[in-house]
Amino acid sequence: MARTRTLGSDAGAEPSDVRQRILDTASTLFYERGVRAVGVDLVVDESGVAKTSLYRHFRTKDDLIVAFLEREDAEFWAQWDEVAARHAADPMAELEAHMRWIGKRLARANYRGCPQINVAAEFAEAGHPSRTVSRAHMQAMRKRLAELARQLGAARPGELAAQLGVLVNGAFVSASMLSPEEATRVLLGAARALVAASR
Repeated sequence: MARTRTLGSDAGAEPSDVRQRILDTASTLFYERGVRAVGVDLVVDESGVAKTSLYRHFRTKDDLIVAFLEREDAEFWAQWDEVAARHAADPMAELEAHMRWIGKRLARANYRGCPQINVAAEFAEAGHPSRTVSRAHMQAMRKRLAELARQLGAARPGELAAQLGVLVNGAFVSASMLSPEEATRVLLGAARALVAASR
């Protein structure tokens, strides 16, 4: 339900606070409803800011979508790096820890898939800014998984990285097929089998 907005309700607020409020609101709406279903007017109504303020911080709706994806990207890799740092000396333990936190992510009640995949699927144009961000996210995952595959002693680390990437992304789009109790178990079992086969 939209919040009641009074004209100039963001007057006097710090620009960074206004930008954050707009992005927080848009991110929630984009994730829950999809980016094409959410218009700028709804973001304005829900965030309680003036439309001019939105356009001051985000020149176009595409800029707002990109900001949403970039923030999701940063949060995902922050979680990844935190897990990696805890298991720096044990690549198998690191891989299994990644499968566990990703499994927990899939089990969340409000989980609607990977934002990068969801948004890319909404735009057919290969050059759309959102697809550029999504592509960079996938390439970063492949790179990190390739390094992990090398540390695991895979005969063909690039191939193992691709397989693990397909596993993770497949899990993101298949969450509704898995019960919350089995998501982590399925990810761990598949990852272990892929690593064993790669050696």
